[in-house]
Amino acid sequence: MTKNHIKVVAENRKARYNYFIEDTYEAGMVLLGTEVKSLRLGRINLKDAYARIKKGEVFVHQMHIGVYPFASYNNHEPLRKRKLLLHRYEIKKLYGKVNEKGYSLIPLKVYFSHGKAKLTLALARGKRKYDKRETIRRRDEQRDLERSKKGY
Repeated sequence: MTKNHIKVVAENRKARYNYFIEDTYEAGMVLLGTEVKSLRLGRINLKDAYARIKKGEVFVHQMHIGVYPFASYNNHEPLRKRKLLLHRYEIKKLYGKVNEKGYSLIPLKVYFSHGKAKLTLALARGKRKYDKRETIRRRDEQRDLERSKKGY
């Protein structure tokens, strides 16, 4: 029984356009019950999300998890900062890199792996405007090459 137990909930596709991805890490998340239920419904937005390291702990900010519609008075705050679970040596490595100029921690995707909510965190460096144009040009060339192979 070698079944893939990963269910992707949300992906930040804009991150690969705006950043050079240097390295990725898998992190667990400390969530409330209503947040997990909202995730299972797909009520999440990673568009403006980023992570910060504070006092040896990693927190993700601006990750919007919508309120759970079936909860009453004990619902969660949609934009609260959430703690990420990483190994201490990973946090130290990230801390050293983030303090260098131009590196950021960007969430790439949120998914469930064996029933646990996980987040793929990327160590990324921001692209300049000319880098983005280069990415678009390369993608267009690749698309034209694929079309010519098919004979269109």
